Amino acid sequence: MGTDRNGLDNNLRYRSKESVVQTSTKLVISKEGQERDRLLDRHESYEFGGPWGVLAIMTGFPVLMYYLWICLWFYDGKLVHPTSLYEIQPFLSTMWEHVRVDAYGNAYAWKVYSGSFFFQLFLAQAITGYQQEGLPVPSLGYKTLTYNCNGNITFYITLVTSAILHLTGIFRLSGIIENYGHMMTVAIIYGFGVSFGMYFWAVSTGNAMRMSGNFLYDVFMGACLNPRIGRIDLKMWAEVRVPWLIVFYLAVSGACKQYDEYGYVTPNMAFMILATGLYINACAKGEECIPQTWDMYHEKWGFMVIFWNFAGVPFSYVYSVVYMASHHPSSYEWSTPAYVFIYATLLTAYFIWDTSMAQKSHFKMQTQGITKFRKTFPQLPWNTVENPKFIQTAHGSRLLTSGWWAYSRKPNYVVDWIMSLTWGAIIGGCSIIPYFYSVFFITVLIHRTSRDFERCHKKYGKDWELYCEVVPYKFIPYIY
Repeated sequence: MGTDRNGLDNNLRYRSKESVVQTSTKLVISKEGQERDRLLDRHESYEFGGPWGVLAIMTGFPVLMYYLWICLWFYDGKLVHPTSLYEIQPFLSTMWEHVRVDAYGNAYAWKVYSGSFFFQLFLAQAITGYQQEGLPVPSLGYKTLTYNCNGNITFYITLVTSAILHLTGIFRLSGIIENYGHMMTVAIIYGFGVSFGMYFWAVSTGNAMRMSGNFLYDVFMGACLNPRIGRIDLKMWAEVRVPWLIVFYLAVSGACKQYDEYGYVTPNMAFMILATGLYINACAKGEECIPQTWDMYHEKWGFMVIFWNFAGVPFSYVYSVVYMASHHPSSYEWSTPAYVFIYATLLTAYFIWDTSMAQKSHFKMQTQGITKFRKTFPQLPWNTVENPKFIQTAHGSRLLTSGWWAYSRKPNYVVDWIMSLTWGAIIGGCSIIPYFYSVFFITVLIHRTSRDFERCHKKYGKDWELYCEVVPYKFIPYIY
């Protein structure tokens, strides 16, 4: 039984005895791998249904966001609709009136959204953080970029600043949820404005890459890969500092509104503060893991990512908070055992999600010769796999088959979706709308998985087929 050029068994190119740290410093991409990367960097086919599909997404999703908010805030969480052809025109007029009157971009929304936006930009630029080297970027000739990771300290600075403003009465946090519709409109304007602005900037400065030639499709997918202002990588900044911060403060605002009205905060609203707080803190304290993701070194910064971070995530993921902020607690309160169950489910899923993401990112760092990892709170056990098993590919990269990744190709997706389900389930069956996040999210995850697996097959060829044999389950171990 022979061995290949990497010294691995031809029958099973699978390493189990030695850790990455012991076997390599930095990986070298083979000529075959470089050619495969060049193929992946070309525009050869349309995704998302092509130009007409992205047009439908760009117009339809903002409309859906307004509709679901109107149903929650004004119609007791019911999905209202016309019951006959004669009612369509009055129905549309009523919907538009809600948008025009209750969701126009008022001065409060512009000040709060813009203030937060530029405050986070200022902190990202002003504070020197942990310097993390990213993965080699094929589109940049395998150059690695350095990322200034200061999300952890900026998050805590933001917490202290907002607490002072709230307690002194300068800026009451309860006003955020009360201006939800107005804030959403401003966020949508930012999403469209930055998306088109980045497209024209990339084209005019010669930074556009992997273009299809169709204007609308290229705005949607993006034209530039790693736009930067000073030490700020805008793509990573937007992924951490904008959506999850808004999501967290919407939950905090809902709690403040409850306390002002009833003198206490319900366990349901406290659950959403915990859930959103865990998420943003995980992104901030583990920010150095983000440069190792596909989003950073391959996905371009276009409408698909920009709008989603600026408007889609913050204003369509926390409908349960919107419902609780507009309804009396008696309509959704639970028993103590039920609270124990949902809190335990959230914390268990979070543990697996946090550690699985860390295991994958730390493994990728190890292949670059990075063996010392950043220490931030909270450091969970089993966030790094000792003596990991992996498949060495002809491309030059390695595919992890240890830790949580021994049981599923996407273990992080499974528990991420479970967390999303709890965000809706916290209000029980009061309304179906808060479950939008989990329903939409699983659709996104399945679609993204198919995109990932298709690209991996192109990139790794038969090594990917071997990986699928070693780790046969896409999501749930022993089931699917």
